[in-house]
Amino acid sequence: MENKNKIYIDAIKKIAGSSKLLKDEPMSRHTTFKAGGTADIYIEAENEETVKKTVDFCRLNNIDYYITGNGSNLLVSDDGFRGLILSTAALKDTLEVNGEYLTCSAGYTLAVAANKAAENGLGGMEFASGIPGSVGGAVFMNAGAYGSEIENILQSVRLLEADGTIRTADACELELSYRSSNIGALSRVILRADFKLKKGDKALISEKMAELNLKRRTKQPLDYPSAGSTFKRPDGYFAGALIEKAGLKGFSIGGAQVSEKHCGFVINKGNATSSDIFNLIKHIQKTVLINSGVELTPEIRLVGKF
Repeated sequence: MENKNKIYIDAIKKIAGSSKLLKDEPMSRHTTFKAGGTADIYIEAENEETVKKTVDFCRLNNIDYYITGNGSNLLVSDDGFRGLILSTAALKDTLEVNGEYLTCSAGYTLAVAANKAAENGLGGMEFASGIPGSVGGAVFMNAGAYGSEIENILQSVRLLEADGTIRTADACELELSYRSSNIGALSRVILRADFKLKKGDKALISEKMAELNLKRRTKQPLDYPSAGSTFKRPDGYFAGALIEKAGLKGFSIGGAQVSEKHCGFVINKGNATSSDIFNLIKHIQKTVLINSGVELTPEIRLVGKF
């Protein structure tokens, strides 16, 4: 974007309006790994209009762009991203309950959404209360934990399509599967989600959430920056068990380490670069494949050049 930076930035500033716009912004400030280089432009869109106009502008002017949520499942290259990062983390205009339905904008965290459901005596979202991601990101990857996942409760979404239209789509149109959807492949942007939950006892719902969150705190390395579970669960196995069996518990490259508390997590033990994290992930994959014959697939999305 170098040659036309000034023209583009002035135009994007007008589009962004009151939304946060930052130039040469370190992405380490916006990912749960706390690593990554700078993005030429970083925007936190506060409304759907800003999302649509920014994406339309990027497409019209052939500017590379990338959509993020809470930054909880991303690894951004140390070289950063030459283009525009558009975050929906500030998209929080709707959070409401209507009967058994919970509607929330893409920027709300799953914890906020699950608590809203619990306060209104709606069950079914307890599994998501401790997942460190946004509603938009959770729908994008069909996030899950403790035997459930987003597709089990998602009714519909409001989204920006690749042709620039905004419409409501049924959950079945997203082709949700294990930690996957067609949202990225079809260049869609999630703006809002509708969840169908079940009426239940508030106390029991809150008790279940507390139980799962205690389990998470007890078993997961929440004291260190990470992207949550690093790998998808391979059929018939648990990634953490395979990694431990391969003798990698506590193994480090630079500031990146295989967690000693839960081997399914790669953590930033201290000032890890994205290259440290990436190289550790590749080493884990290679070692587990040699040791167990199982190929591990990362859950993490890579942004930029590696």
